[in-house]
Amino acid sequence: MAFSVNTNASALSALLNLNKTTGDLETTQTRINTGLEISSAKDNAAIFSIAQQLRGDLRGYNAVKQSLDRSISTTDIALAAAGSISDLMIEMKEKSVAAADAGLDADSRLALAEDFNALRDQITIIINNAEFNGTNLIDGGTDAIVAITNPNATQTITIGHQNLTLGGGNITITAAQSITTQTLAAAAVTDVIASLKNINSALTKLGAGGTSLEAQRSFADKISGTIEIGIGNLVDADMAKESANLQSLQVKQQLGIQALSIANQAPQSILSLFGG
Repeated sequence: MAFSVNTNASALSALLNLNKTTGDLETTQTRINTGLEISSAKDNAAIFSIAQQLRGDLRGYNAVKQSLDRSISTTDIALAAAGSISDLMIEMKEKSVAAADAGLDADSRLALAEDFNALRDQITIIINNAEFNGTNLIDGGTDAIVAITNPNATQTITIGHQNLTLGGGNITITAAQSITTQTLAAAAVTDVIASLKNINSALTKLGAGGTSLEAQRSFADKISGTIEIGIGNLVDADMAKESANLQSLQVKQQLGIQALSIANQAPQSILSLFGG
């Protein structure tokens, strides 16, 4: 055994081991504090890169869900409004058919005409109130829904505009149409029947679009959950394992400090060789 006052190999070895233990302890404490085994590219560059890509996709799906939510709300309002217009049109058919009876007296036809006009005017009120977030799918404009369905915004679902305004195409009943005479009432019957058919067709299109949006929204929730779990599997720390490592490393650190202290005392023994 060689003794030296210039080099204390035991102390150097103990110090290296203590530094390694301290570094491992810092790593474990960071994992416990962050909940992440891989919190930066230094931990594992390849897995960190994959996790970052997945995080980007997850944020993209958050935007997808927002787009779908807005579109669903807009469609739901349009559907509710179109359904109410269809109900009004059914009542208008009843009034116009009754007014088309050649044997009806003038006063009764006039009363029916007033009811018909009131129902007709409600259609315009409903359409004006069928707007959500600046979009109205059933007014005289050209608004349409284009909802994104993937995190890169390269895939979309489009819900077309359905013009349900008076005299707008789908509804042949005009804003001035009335049933004050038997002839006008008979003409109104024809227009109401055609309008009701077109409204129901528009309802079918809006309903199908709403169903597609709901399906995509459900899918977005599922895939977002899957991605989030996938990220966790890649980078999350095993807290039970890290807790056990923490206790082990704390004990190891204490022992390392004691070993270093003992190693630092070794040179003192050289003094005994000189009678010190």
